[in-house]
Amino acid sequence: MTARFRQFVMLLAAALAAGTLSGCGTINERMSAAVGDYVPQWAGGLPADAPPRPGTAKYDEFMRERERQRHLPADQRQKTPTQPDPSGIDPVH
Repeated sequence: MTARFRQFVMLLAAALAAGTLSGCGTINERMSAAVGDYVPQWAGGLPADAPPRPGTAKYDEFMRERERQRHLPADQRQKTPTQPDPSGIDPVH
């Protein structure tokens, strides 16, 4: 193997590694958030009672309802369940 060919292979390997690593920098907040929404709960995705994401119509509705509940007296507020999820799946710690 000649020295020129070896240098070419090393340069090619370095360029390939640099290109692969630079691809990781293009994952932004929106892309990672959108992918996380589709991960099942059993695989570490969002829980069923997670609030909606900011910037959506459901989020605005959620915040209005939350503000309305905040202004109500404590005895008139909607009760939140304190019991564990009845699905029977134990949390993984």
